[in-house]
Amino acid sequence: MLPRKRTGEGVVVEDNSAASASFHKKPRIGRFGSAVLTAANTSDNSNIAIQSSNSSNCDSSGVIGSSIMALGDLNPTDIDEDLHSRQLAVYGRETMRLLFASNVLVSGMQGLGAEIAKNLVLAGVKSVTLHDVGTVELWDMSSNFIFAENDVGKNRALASVQKLQELNNAVAIHTITTELTKEQLSDFQAVVFTDISLEKAIDFNDYCHNHEPPISFIKAEVRGLFGSVFCDFGPAFTVFDVDGEEPHTGIIASISNDNPALVSCVDDERLELQDGDLVVFSEVQGMSELNDGKPRKIKSARPYSFILEEDTTEYAAYEKGGIVTQVKEAKVLNFKPLREALKDPGDFLLSDFSKFDRPPLLHLAFQALDKFVSECGRYPVAGSEEDAQRLISIATTINENLGDGKLEDISPKLLRHFAFGAKAVLNPMAAMFGGIVGQEVVKACSGKFHPLFQFFYFDSIESLPVEPMDSSDFRPQNSRYDAQISVFGSKLQKKLEEAKVFIVGSGALGCEFLKNVALMGVSCGNQGKLTVTDDDVIEKSNLSRQFLFRDWNIGQAKSTVAASAATSINPRLNVEALQNRVGPETENVFDDTFWENLSVVINALDNVNARLYVDQRCLYFQKPLLESGTLGAKCNTQMVIPHLSENYGASRDPPEKQAPMCTVHSFPHNIDHCLTWARSEFEGWLEKTPAEVNAYLSSPLEYTNAMRNAGDAQARDTVERVLECLEKERCETFENCIAWARLKFEDYFADRVKQLIYTFPEDAATSTGAPFWSAPKRFPRPLQFSASDIGHLHFVMAASILRAETFGIPIPDWVKNPKKLAEAVDGVVVPDFQPKNDAKIVTDEKATSLTTASVDDSAVINELIKKLEQCYKNLPPGFKMKPIQFEKDDDTNYHMDLIAGLANMRARNYSIPEVDKLKAKFIAGRIIPAIATSTAMATGLVCLDLYKVLAGGHKLEDYRNTFANLALPLFSMAEPVPPKVINHRDMSWTVWDRWVVKDNPTLRELLQWLQDKGLNAYSISCGSALLYNSMFPRHRNRMDKKVVDLAREVAKVEIPPYRRHLDVVVACEDDEDNDIDIPQLSIYFR
Repeated sequence: MLPRKRTGEGVVVEDNSAASASFHKKPRIGRFGSAVLTAANTSDNSNIAIQSSNSSNCDSSGVIGSSIMALGDLNPTDIDEDLHSRQLAVYGRETMRLLFASNVLVSGMQGLGAEIAKNLVLAGVKSVTLHDVGTVELWDMSSNFIFAENDVGKNRALASVQKLQELNNAVAIHTITTELTKEQLSDFQAVVFTDISLEKAIDFNDYCHNHEPPISFIKAEVRGLFGSVFCDFGPAFTVFDVDGEEPHTGIIASISNDNPALVSCVDDERLELQDGDLVVFSEVQGMSELNDGKPRKIKSARPYSFILEEDTTEYAAYEKGGIVTQVKEAKVLNFKPLREALKDPGDFLLSDFSKFDRPPLLHLAFQALDKFVSECGRYPVAGSEEDAQRLISIATTINENLGDGKLEDISPKLLRHFAFGAKAVLNPMAAMFGGIVGQEVVKACSGKFHPLFQFFYFDSIESLPVEPMDSSDFRPQNSRYDAQISVFGSKLQKKLEEAKVFIVGSGALGCEFLKNVALMGVSCGNQGKLTVTDDDVIEKSNLSRQFLFRDWNIGQAKSTVAASAATSINPRLNVEALQNRVGPETENVFDDTFWENLSVVINALDNVNARLYVDQRCLYFQKPLLESGTLGAKCNTQMVIPHLSENYGASRDPPEKQAPMCTVHSFPHNIDHCLTWARSEFEGWLEKTPAEVNAYLSSPLEYTNAMRNAGDAQARDTVERVLECLEKERCETFENCIAWARLKFEDYFADRVKQLIYTFPEDAATSTGAPFWSAPKRFPRPLQFSASDIGHLHFVMAASILRAETFGIPIPDWVKNPKKLAEAVDGVVVPDFQPKNDAKIVTDEKATSLTTASVDDSAVINELIKKLEQCYKNLPPGFKMKPIQFEKDDDTNYHMDLIAGLANMRARNYSIPEVDKLKAKFIAGRIIPAIATSTAMATGLVCLDLYKVLAGGHKLEDYRNTFANLALPLFSMAEPVPPKVINHRDMSWTVWDRWVVKDNPTLRELLQWLQDKGLNAYSISCGSALLYNSMFPRHRNRMDKKVVDLAREVAKVEIPPYRRHLDVVVACEDDEDNDIDIPQLSIYFR
């Protein structure tokens, strides 16, 4: 773990008006080495072992310090966790603190510079200084979301300040509008140049590389459909966490006394270890020599075992228990300065294996372009064959001088395209590279994730229209799209403007997509229309990445605010914002006509079920679907193209493995089990039971009759809970709530554990004679309540406050005073525990309920109802409870305090390492890690394919599906998978095909229509109803009825007035009685 920030390293508030304020220099990441490393080694790309990579507040044993559970979570922090929770889930606190102390320079505020600056401001660095000596041109409007047309003529840096500042008021935004000097670079931890000559870049990079401490230097360019990144973080840069993943762990089942030793683990979860990994052992009983905390190397890693490179023949024999934990390794990278790297670039980072020979060519092309600009004082003109030939000539000369590194083919055709688009910065390219470079800056400032080492080149030449274009197509039209026209031509621009697009979702992905399409001019023509829908409202946690929203928009509809923001980027955008969820229930809104008129659908969703529904709609109406998603630093894109690619639902990830119910409730062995249980108890206590109470109170007779009619174990349990809540556990004063909380502590963390180990002692055996408490089970210990234990007291405080809320009891201020609360808790009388001999504890891993059915459930329910009716008479008039719905993103409501308290007390029972409230929020709140950089990259990649979709005529091999992990970094692109083809006679079809039968046919006519194709239909269904089956003689009486009338009569289908057809599923055989899967049939009846 990185060392904590010292007091003097806090964020310093600076005067925004200063163009070159004095900055407080942060120590270089590499200088933290002595505090966190077990060994130092500065040789090339050497590895250094780190004992812990977690950002949680753990000591070396992984146990949280007592301050974590302090009242109000008093762990000192300067991070707004409500705002940055999703980002914290990716980076952790230490990385965030380092970012908060980092000053970054972004030079060149065209489209790429704006995207990088946006991502850094959202990430929350201390300051961003914008440098540009140029003025805003109409040309910039194709790629820069910051500028409005009335900014033309203003300095780019100055024109950018206000809108960037709105993204995050905690970040100081500075500007420099004069030529930079090398000395000014010393004010920054990282500097990014997006528009700089190679000569000046080499000069600046030399200064940064040799500076002490080194200044991280990034040079990035976007030229049409081509882009490049170069990184130099200094001669010895330490990466503390190369991938951002949690260390893998395993529960040990056995260790052999061998040389080398074989370690086997329980088959609860795969180990995910690799040969050469370092691991540490803990809690091993018997072979305790391994518990010394020393990292040990492994080999022959398998899913549930590995070989330990150590002689254990003289060690004590293994008895039981033990945890093996991967040790994350730090890595020292020796970057070369640009001057050397240009001549000897080393291995290029590949993105597309179909273009494995492309990076060396682009390395040459960007150098040739720099020489062209230095000689001509301008970029090549789009469509100018003379300029293109001159660039090719320069590239040829450079290549001839490379000696052994000379390329055999410099691809004049590719260089021609490169020359034509060299002046243009395209929005999708800027978005993609803005995400990549923004992430590299975060790495430079924090040592989190592996940097790009050192060159990355990319092109999307396949995005160009397939039809030939002449020089007149590229001619500027004095419009905001001129840069884009210079690459794609005016014909495609017209198609973009007239497109009818549906964006589903306006969260993080949706905001980026709306910005991108607005800048591209999509749906900005007279016939164009963009529809965006989202049923969600804006929350504070959205603001760290959903950049179209501001703090004054909290509580407003996402789609409305996002659409309004998009029109401010491009006033010509024709957008309609809806607040409807896309699903079967809104097919009256998104009807057949709506889908039929669309050009393309872009998903910006956050759940699989909604994606699958939209996928089915796109399949049905044969519309292109551009799909994407993110998870932390990872992102993926999938192009679903009618008749060319498989659909989104054709392949699915396996479902996540769920822990057995008995494990969660009685035998947890990790903190996830504890938090799952805690969330369940929270909802039972504070939401479900109060809601059941209110259901009973609102209509007692109807409620009790329903319970009597059910007469099962579940009904019995429900009535018991309602009675208990209104009788034994009803609270009238806050002191009652404290007593309830204290007794719950005793019940959950002492008595239940005592009962468990009474029923199953430590030496208990199973029916087969094996030890009952064998891995992965952990033997528990009861807790002894102590008011001096801040964790115990914090649990009682949170529980009593929330219990009081459900009963509408005022909460006194003194409850937050530890001394007064302790006095109140000490006054609670706690009965002694008496073990039960007949206690039933579920141990079956296949059990789905903890409730056991009984023959006398109905009789018990009747007795309980009698008591409930008596209790009802004693309630005050109008009594109601207030159910509490779990809300993870409000740190003042005590919800997460209670869940973290429940989970951590249970973790103490089972000697499981505890977590702080933030980590508990991530797990119990099921928070999806998210950062702006991966979102920006994903949407940029999708929009590069949007050009292809709207241009039309592209082949499958022109499209790209992508998986990327910015943490590694890894970029993997491949053409989409084609759909499965079914052949019959001289016909073939795929999942994309839908057969249409018009003129409202009868059943006989439909069967004949199929027979003409050599298909014998033996079954026709609509929904869940069978309209026809050849085995049922009475179905022959239906032959002359219209199919649609049969659907109304038999299937009881209600066809809405906007629907012109009916869909049926037909099962067919060929003449040889082989089943043939045919497409869905649509019967048009009007």
